[in-house]
Amino acid sequence: MTAEDGQQENQSNYLTLRTIVVMLIFVVIVPFLPLLISRQWDWVEAWIYGFIGVFGFAISRILVARRHPDLLAERARYTDHKDAKSWDKTLSPLVGFGGGLIPLVAGLDALFGWPASFSTPLKIVALVCIVGGYVLGTYAMLANRFFSGMVRIQTDRGHEVVSSGPYRWVRHPGYVGALLSYLATPIWLDSRWAFLPALFLTIVLIIRTHLEDTALKEELAGYREYTEQVRYRLLPGVW
Repeated sequence: MTAEDGQQENQSNYLTLRTIVVMLIFVVIVPFLPLLISRQWDWVEAWIYGFIGVFGFAISRILVARRHPDLLAERARYTDHKDAKSWDKTLSPLVGFGGGLIPLVAGLDALFGWPASFSTPLKIVALVCIVGGYVLGTYAMLANRFFSGMVRIQTDRGHEVVSSGPYRWVRHPGYVGALLSYLATPIWLDSRWAFLPALFLTIVLIIRTHLEDTALKEELAGYREYTEQVRYRLLPGVW
């Protein structure tokens, strides 16, 4: 068996038991936490939020599997990479943890009768932002076959700079999509308290963006030149 054959076999076997369990928790259970916690089965916004989470994930992975099947293997094994940045071994789990906290807190809000009441127009804007966040994140993965779940220089996969698709506008469009969804969710689910984990996630992602951008400038050939073409990391005109 050649090294290439071994790599292909490893990529075909990336759906380990651990991967399946993690996917079940974060892709199926977490989006429906507001309903499961509050037990308010007539909560329309929570049902919509849950289905967006499940189908948004499924559709994005189907599209990515068609274009970059090796990327799914890379993301599924993200905890196994020995060359991942030490700081991201802390930040990456914090992002996952914070992402689960938002629907959890929203569910507790509804359970204990604390929910806010945002206006319908504002909630429609929030819904558009949530869906838009998934679309932008998917677009970033389709454009970037190095969209790993852990920050590392992927020399084993021929890592190179990506400047097409949404990377023409900002340097970290995947994080922009995530932030759109995170910050809009408390409004859609009528939960002021859910802004606390959303703010926590915003801080974590800003720190992660800064550290990742610095690492790419120092270690990835051509990235420093790319930063001169695309000046902003997350928000055009600001940062």
